[in-house]
Amino acid sequence: MKHSGVAVLSVSVLALVLSGCATGHKKGDMEIQGLKNQVSVLESQLQSKDDEINNLKASLSVSEQTSQSQVKEAGNKGVMETKSHPTMKQIQTALANAGYNPGVIDGKKGRQTKEAIRAFQKAHDIHADGKCGKKTWDLLKEYLDKKSK
Repeated sequence: MKHSGVAVLSVSVLALVLSGCATGHKKGDMEIQGLKNQVSVLESQLQSKDDEINNLKASLSVSEQTSQSQVKEAGNKGVMETKSHPTMKQIQTALANAGYNPGVIDGKKGRQTKEAIRAFQKAHDIHADGKCGKKTWDLLKEYLDKKSK
C-alpha cells in the first residue's frame, strides 16, 4: 500500500505541474495578444500621422506655388506689391535703392531712417515730416526692387 500512496502523490504532483504550465502558457498567450493589439493601435496612429504630414506637405506646396506666382506677377509689374502699409525693412530697402542712406536695414525706424525719409520727401516736394505716408510710399515703392543709377 505504500507504493499506491506514493503513486497517488506522484500523479497529483504531476497534475499540478502540468496544469501550472498550461495556465502559464495561457497567460503568456494573453500577454502576447495584448502586445499585438498595442502594436496595431500604434501602427494605426502612425498611419494617421503620416497622412496628416502628407496633407500638410501638399498644402504647403500649394501655398509656395501661390507665393511664387505672386512674386513673379509683382516682378512683371516692376514693383513688389505690399498688401497695406509697407514694413520698415521695405521702406529702408527702397530708400537705400533710391540713393538715400537709411543706415542699417534692420526694420527699426531710427534717426538715420527718419532723416533719409525727410531727404527723399524734400527731393520730391512732399511735406518733410520723416514719416512714410501714402504720398511718400507711392513714390518710394518704385525703388523697392531696383536700384537708382
